[in-house]
Amino acid sequence: MKIVYPSIDKLLDRVDSRYSLAVLASKRAHELEAGDPEALKDYKSLKSVGKALEEIAAGKVWIDPDSEQ
Repeated sequence: MKIVYPSIDKLLDRVDSRYSLAVLASKRAHELEAGDPEALKDYKSLKSVGKALEEIAAGKVWIDPDSEQ
């Protein structure tokens, strides 16, 4: 499977590594599935992981450096 949108390059401008990107997208996807409000008005993806990646690319979701989790 290939990620078409958003591009990996755009995502890695927001997050410092592919590992961090995978963890952040996974956590946000779980939050969306649990019923947390969506951060964007419109999404290209129907799936929660795709929505999470779109939110990261838009700068709506990021890693909190002060978090201890």
